[in-house]
Amino acid sequence: MANGRRFIAGLFREHGRRLLLLFLCLLAPLWLFVELADEIHELEDLYFDDALLWQAHALSGPTLDRFFVVVSALGYQWGVVPADIVLTLGLLVARRWREATFAGVSLGGSALLNMATKQFFQRDRPALWESIAPEHTFSFPSGHAMGSASLAMVVVLLCWHTRFRWPAVVLAALFALTVGASRIYLGVHYPSDILGGWAAGIAWVSGVYLVLYRIRERPWQVR
Repeated sequence: MANGRRFIAGLFREHGRRLLLLFLCLLAPLWLFVELADEIHELEDLYFDDALLWQAHALSGPTLDRFFVVVSALGYQWGVVPADIVLTLGLLVARRWREATFAGVSLGGSALLNMATKQFFQRDRPALWESIAPEHTFSFPSGHAMGSASLAMVVVLLCWHTRFRWPAVVLAALFALTVGASRIYLGVHYPSDILGGWAAGIAWVSGVYLVLYRIRERPWQVR
């Protein structure tokens, strides 16, 4: 018994941060995604979806319309996608091979995974009102939410042991949250689509990180 306690204590002392990452950034998001996916696959109505959409729509006005249209565009084709490409190419030019592999697999794989899951679930978009920025693809999980969360996680992990750690965390979180809010405000995604996208993006990037880096290696420590 004493040996077992010492082993567990040593395990947490040696690998505590990695185990915390495993739980908070991989297992918990996966559990959330599976729960949401099960409800959507069974065609169950999530009680908070319509209510939150109507609350967001009640805030609508010309200023917020313009703001969230811009944020939504930056959350994918005019922001996230170019940033994904620039970040990966920048790491390649800097010959940071492992970081470039981490970024490329995380960001490119996230986009492919999103397209595949959309085709699998084939959830229709909300149709509570006529959106000012309509979408015609499937709804779950949100590509904007998944893409912004994936980019945010990659940036945070790459910056974690630098002086930019907390600014990266704050800015990345605010960006992902604002992009998700824009999709709800515009009425093109259910809140559960956003939660699913965030969960899938965080879990995917965390899984890639755990596969590519050994116990003692971090992106910022590779020579």
